[in-house]
Amino acid sequence: MQKYDLLVVGSGPGGEKAAIQAAKLGRKVLVVENEGTGGASLHAGTIPSKTLRESVRYISLMKQRAVYGISVKLDHDLTINRLMHRKRGAILSLTERLESNFERNRVDLHHGLATFVDPHRMRISSGGGSEEVEADYIVIAVGARPHRPDHIDFTHPRILDSDTILALNQIPKTLTIIGGGVIACEYATIFSNLGVKINLLDPRQQLLEFLDSEIAGTLSYLMRDQGIRLRRGEKLSHVECAGDSVLAHTESGKVIKADYLLYALGRTGNTENLGLENVDIPTNCYQQIEVNGFFQTNHPHVYAVGDVIGPPSLAATALDQGRLAALHAFTETTEPYRHDLLPIGIYTIPEISTVGATEEMLTEQSVPYEVGTATYKELARGQIMGITVGRIKLLFHRETRRLLGVHIIGDQATELVHVGQTVMAYQGSIEFFVDHVFNYPTFSECYRVAALNGLNRL
Repeated sequence: MQKYDLLVVGSGPGGEKAAIQAAKLGRKVLVVENEGTGGASLHAGTIPSKTLRESVRYISLMKQRAVYGISVKLDHDLTINRLMHRKRGAILSLTERLESNFERNRVDLHHGLATFVDPHRMRISSGGGSEEVEADYIVIAVGARPHRPDHIDFTHPRILDSDTILALNQIPKTLTIIGGGVIACEYATIFSNLGVKINLLDPRQQLLEFLDSEIAGTLSYLMRDQGIRLRRGEKLSHVECAGDSVLAHTESGKVIKADYLLYALGRTGNTENLGLENVDIPTNCYQQIEVNGFFQTNHPHVYAVGDVIGPPSLAATALDQGRLAALHAFTETTEPYRHDLLPIGIYTIPEISTVGATEEMLTEQSVPYEVGTATYKELARGQIMGITVGRIKLLFHRETRRLLGVHIIGDQATELVHVGQTVMAYQGSIEFFVDHVFNYPTFSECYRVAALNGLNRL
């Protein structure tokens, strides 16, 4: 039986970084993957969906620039697969990079199903048989899959989840989406920009409740402007398939008819085949593993990272969680994970990105703060590119002027947020944006405009 310093179950973003970090520390590492190298994030989730989104975003920007004499017309036979024409090349390239990275850092990679035998041993089963391996530390990074309630028939071709929707062979005319979280909002804006009529049913009263309420409200307004019908506070009762249509029945008695239905409400951890019962590691109702601030389970040497531990369920956070788990295991770092500097990227059209506190959080904590804002239409770059939909919101302490939060909605938001994140990491004030020169014309200039706006409010 082979013995390793670290055994990582799953080769997605969290598993990859845990393995590479441990290898950089000179440890002997094994990665076990039951699917394709890179996991669901690479083959069925992040990369395919963002490839689709990038194609649709390009089409959307072209439509916005029709005023400049540039127009775009979609083919009648356009398919989802054609819109993701770069997917295969991107997946192949990223898979080769990942496997090369493992090989370069002397990380062993086995394909098979890993199951706990005892707290330090796992059995790896594959087509060629099975073997047992032992490890001082174990990182569970098996990810998650779309939640599928038992009362909905997901075998029906017109009932989809966030994985199967990427295999559609046609663009529907109408689509009902169940859910008001990140995935639901992303697909709602993607398909609405393809001319699909969207009904979005959300059991909650506000989309993306974790966001600053003003930013969430802006997204709701823009979604309505795109033609998306938002139905808040509507709980799904049951789904009925009738010929070429799907009928979504709500508890309030409404019936929503569409060509297809996308269920995007919650995700389930891929923990059912890990043999967690053999080592008494509990899971919640979504089969997710609970961890402490260092990503340890109830067994201190067993860690869990990524989507399998629940929100925020982002590839970016999984990458860092895997790295930090390996560092804690082998260097005994004592500082827990800093959630206050965690950037969140939501790839709607337009995209959203935030870092730090919201107005609601600062109000609840009785922190004296002020707000500085700027819109894309104020910027020369926005006018030049014909991109005038977007805004940035800076929250800062009234007395020290320290930057406390950054909230952006608009094109390139997920890139722009890192400017504010860096200033926050060094406990900087918004005066940084006033005292330093930004390239002109750029979208980054919005930081300076927003900072001046905030200082004027003082």
